[in-house]
Amino acid sequence: MRFELTNQTRMAIDDYLRLTGRKPGQFLFAGSRGDAKRGLTTRRHARLVQEWAASIGLDPAKFGTYSLRRTMAVLIYRRKGNLRAVQLWLGHSKIESTVRFFGIEVEDAIEIVEKMDI
Repeated sequence: MRFELTNQTRMAIDDYLRLTGRKPGQFLFAGSRGDAKRGLTTRRHARLVQEWAASIGLDPAKFGTYSLRRTMAVLIYRRKGNLRAVQLWLGHSKIESTVRFFGIEVEDAIEIVEKMDI
């Protein structure tokens, strides 16, 4: 999957790469045993999200990778007001998938799409 990075994120990743000594062909985030040839599993990622939520006093049962993805999509939409941008960020091939992801009514989505300049 391809996605855009903000300048702040790009700088943070550059710093992380320098600190960890990651090389081309290695995973950006190593697996649980620190092996750069094995990437972070989805299960380990989910556990980390729950640990982070708990560490700042949130109920880890209410936060996960899906809720973070959904929150980011909502924030992008609020900032840009562009459903197509969210569709691209999520990697959805059909706008209908993005509409379902948001849980909005089809009529509302049609109105939003009609306002878009594609």
